Amino acid sequence: MITRHEVSTGRRCQMVDITPAVSYAVHSAGIEEGMCVVYCPHTTAGVRINEGADPDVAADILAHLEKLVPASGGYKHAEGNADAHIKSTLVGSSVTVIVENGHPALGTWQKIFFCEFDGPRQRKVIISVR
Repeated sequence: MITRHEVSTGRRCQMVDITPAVSYAVHSAGIEEGMCVVYCPHTTAGVRINEGADPDVAADILAHLEKLVPASGGYKHAEGNADAHIKSTLVGSSVTVIVENGHPALGTWQKIFFCEFDGPRQRKVIISVR
């Protein structure tokens, strides 16, 4: 089963918890065991699993990515968002989660994040559950 989920971002760089949407897609698929792939079809955003209990973790990740790949880095790409392309490459465009007992098999502190690097925008993720 494939579903699409809309994500609204409010800042240029932001990590949005999309775990509830992924859990809903898994539940709607009605499977007890399988795989769930969450895919980001954008070149300036990504998807990652990380700690979701402490918002400082996301803030630290974004701050460190900004240090690694600053917005004004003298890039050749003329659109002014080269840093966002590089950050999305580092983060990755998809994650795979095992489905167990009808739920994504995430660890206690884990959440699935949509990672925006060129916002604010209306985005989407594609969720495939098998």
